[in-house]
Amino acid sequence: MTNRIENLFSACRRDGRKALIGYLTMGCPTCEAGEKLADRMIESGADMLELGVPFSDPTADGPVIQRAGHVALANGATLEKILKTAGKLRRRHPETPMILFSYFNVMLNRGLEKLTAELETIGMDGILAVDLPFEEEGELLPLCRRRNLALIPLLSPATGTERARKLTAGKTGFAYCIMVRGVTGARSVLADDAVEMLTGLRSAVAPLPLAAGFGISSPETAREAAAHADAVVVGSAVVSRMLDAATPEEGIRDCGEFISALKAVL
Repeated sequence: MTNRIENLFSACRRDGRKALIGYLTMGCPTCEAGEKLADRMIESGADMLELGVPFSDPTADGPVIQRAGHVALANGATLEKILKTAGKLRRRHPETPMILFSYFNVMLNRGLEKLTAELETIGMDGILAVDLPFEEEGELLPLCRRRNLALIPLLSPATGTERARKLTAGKTGFAYCIMVRGVTGARSVLADDAVEMLTGLRSAVAPLPLAAGFGISSPETAREAAAHADAVVVGSAVVSRMLDAATPEEGIRDCGEFISALKAVL
């Protein structure tokens, strides 16, 4: 299987740029519009996508992503439907890395053996199980390795350098650094300690690339975070544009322009 994530970061290093990772809640504002948004994000410059699976009882999602999840669930956005959409996106975008972003209960309900086999068949590149503790990875990690899927480790302001080394040892893909204490959401400025934290964690997890997320809301915050990381992740700022748009078409257009603006500074 092509290692799209590794290829992406190699290309970024070669070109002297940083990767732009976009998150979207699948099924929001409609299942059809969510698929079209994924296409537009890639066309507008997103280097990688996190396909968010809505969940009824989230713990890390802020108000925007929670609202999007409720909308998506009301639209009937099940994991099975999302996997079918992922297959269509893969056929249209064969080189773009794609990550399944989900809560572990949804994955467990599907069956970990079944799910990882499906993801390999589709051509997905990894899994981000947002609420799966490192100490409980023993059931999922071997399946991911067998299926050539990266199990993306999550780091936070509470993660010290020794813990970061432990979380990322032997992992592939990239490490996702949550820059704030709290839930997802766009913020006008980075946290005061974000730069120091990113610098320390980036050194600790090397050579695994480090992506910075939670709080990217503008080209300015993207540029600042990217100076101390290998990639930035934008989620709530995209999802809020879709939720607040008068029509899905306007939301998709607005999101495309926003992604282009972020891409330009990276």
